[in-house]
Amino acid sequence: MRAMFLAALAVLLLVAAPAVLAADGAPAVSWWLWPIALFAVTFLLGIVAVLAGVGGGVLFVPIVAGFFPFHLDFVRGTGLLLALSGALSAGPNLLRIGMANLRLAMPFALVGSITSIVGALVGLTLPTSAVQTALGATILVIVGFMLRARRSEYPDVARSDTIGDLLRLHGVFHDAATGRTVDWRVHRTPAGLVAFAGIGLLAGMFGLGAGWANVPVLNLLLGAPLKVSVATSGLMLSIIDTSAAWIYIHRGAVLPMLTVPSIVGVMLGARIGAKMLRVTRAERIRLIVIALLAAAGARALLRGLAIWT
Repeated sequence: MRAMFLAALAVLLLVAAPAVLAADGAPAVSWWLWPIALFAVTFLLGIVAVLAGVGGGVLFVPIVAGFFPFHLDFVRGTGLLLALSGALSAGPNLLRIGMANLRLAMPFALVGSITSIVGALVGLTLPTSAVQTALGATILVIVGFMLRARRSEYPDVARSDTIGDLLRLHGVFHDAATGRTVDWRVHRTPAGLVAFAGIGLLAGMFGLGAGWANVPVLNLLLGAPLKVSVATSGLMLSIIDTSAAWIYIHRGAVLPMLTVPSIVGVMLGARIGAKMLRVTRAERIRLIVIALLAAAGARALLRGLAIWT
C-alpha cells in the first residue's frame, strides 16, 4: 500500500508540474523550487523503478521532458548520467559475486557503445521537435513491449552458434536462491549484435539507458539465464552509457541544477525501493509504471507535434 501511495503521489506531482508555468512557458515560481520538485519526483521514480525492475532513465527522460521546463538536450544528458550512476554503483559487486559475466557483456557492449555515440550525435543535431516526437513514439512502443514481455528463468539452448563458440559466450551459473547450478550458453549471436546496435542507437539518441531492452535480448533472444541477463545488463549499461554521456558533456548538454538533484533523488529512492521489494507485488507496480510511461509518451508525442505545448 505504501508503494501505491508513493506512486500516486508521483503522478499528482507530475500532473501538477505544468500548472506552475506561466502562459508563455516561463516559470511562475522561483527557480530554486524546480530542483526541489525534481528531487521529489526522481526520489519517487527511484522507488518505482526498482519495484518494477526497469532502469531509471526510461522513466526519467519522458516524464521530466514532458512535465518540466528544461530543454530536451539537458534532460537526455541527465538521463544517461542517471542510468550510468546506478550501473557503476552496482556493476563491481555484480562481477564480484559472479552474477554478471564480463565475456558475455563485452562484444555486445562494444557494438552498443559505437552506435550510442552515433545516436548521441544524431540526437543533438536534429530539431528538438523531431526528437520529441520520436521520443514519444519510442516510449509508446516500449509500453507495448512491456505489456507483451515475458521471461524465461533458464532458457533451453541445445547448442551454441559459431560466433558464440569463437567468443566463448558460455559459463556456469550457481543460483543461490534455488541451489541450482546451470551450464549455460548462447545462440543467435549475430541477431544479438544487430539488436544491441539498435539499442545503443536509441540509448544515445534519447538518453534512455538501455536496461528495458538489454534483459529481453540477453534472456529471450540469446538464451542466457534470467539472473545472468539482469546482472550483465547492469554491467553493459556502464559501458554503453559512458560513451554516449561523453558526447552530451562535450556539447555542454549537462546542467548541474538538473543533474545533481536527479541523481541524488533516484539513488536515494532506489535504496528505499530495494527494501520495499520484498513486501510489494511487482505486477501492480509494473502496471503503474506502464501507465506513467503511456502518459509521458503521449505527452512527448503531442508536444513534439505541437498539439499540446
